[in-house]
Amino acid sequence: MPLDAGIEGLLRQWAAAGESAAPADIARLRADTDAGLRQLHGPQASVGRVAVFEVPARDGATLRVHGYWPEACMARGMAQPALVFAHGGGWCLGSAEVYDNPCRELANATASVVLSVDYRLAPEHRYPVPLHDVFDALRWVFDNAARLGLDPGRIGVAGDSAGGNLAAASCLLARDDGRIAIAHQLLIYPVLSHRMDGTSYQRFGEGYYLTRELMRYCFAMYLADPGDGEAPTVSPLLAPRLQGLPEATILTAEFDPLRSEAEDYGARLAAAGVKASVRQLDGMIHGCLHMKGLTPAAGAVFEAAGRGVREAFGTRR
Repeated sequence: MPLDAGIEGLLRQWAAAGESAAPADIARLRADTDAGLRQLHGPQASVGRVAVFEVPARDGATLRVHGYWPEACMARGMAQPALVFAHGGGWCLGSAEVYDNPCRELANATASVVLSVDYRLAPEHRYPVPLHDVFDALRWVFDNAARLGLDPGRIGVAGDSAGGNLAAASCLLARDDGRIAIAHQLLIYPVLSHRMDGTSYQRFGEGYYLTRELMRYCFAMYLADPGDGEAPTVSPLLAPRLQGLPEATILTAEFDPLRSEAEDYGARLAAAGVKASVRQLDGMIHGCLHMKGLTPAAGAVFEAAGRGVREAFGTRR
């Protein structure tokens, strides 16, 4: 399918502006990225309830978790399914605040409570701190399921891009830890290998928003030791064993350098006996979770996510 017309126009605009993909000033990159993404979101989606919780991390830090209850959950009056969400941004960008509207959309589409973790960012907090923050928040959600009105048998993880990486890695940690049972993993164009050697890097590694150069920058921010890139909790695609992981809904963007590694991960999960559905978002690029205000076609990411999660949790909107 051809590149979506609205997205193609945005890519031309960015190319003409000659914007740097990875400026040396991380504070400037964060500010510019946040402002740019917010402009693409469109009108704020309505949900039934929003709350912010303070959650302890293992090192004594306090994390903020933003919770979104869709109207569908408010009307049920019973324990609800939930997704613990990790935002994207290459482990060094983004925040729960920037992801407010996408999380509202995701809650409505999945008919599930979404709990968005404002994990600490690299390079101030390098691997494994962001992963540990997400996992600590996940364990807190399980421990407080009754207080939050959640069904502990229907708690999943979700994330986009680097957040998809943290969600997938959390599933590996949970399987090996054995104290919590994640019901589902929703991975939206996830980062799954530091090697950046998938075939889609050759086709889409330049000119489609996410570039090979930007991915190198993000890994350099995240990893104090480049050798950690081979660890399964950094590169889940390289994990020697995928048996025992939760079933997965994996969404890929057609014009994304990460597409092939997500497809490969889905195939490896299936080969390991894990139910995995991989769906390509036609005409889309990396970051389309933020682009519903730019093009209505970007709504497909929420439609596909909603279908996969509702089927897994047995819920309706």
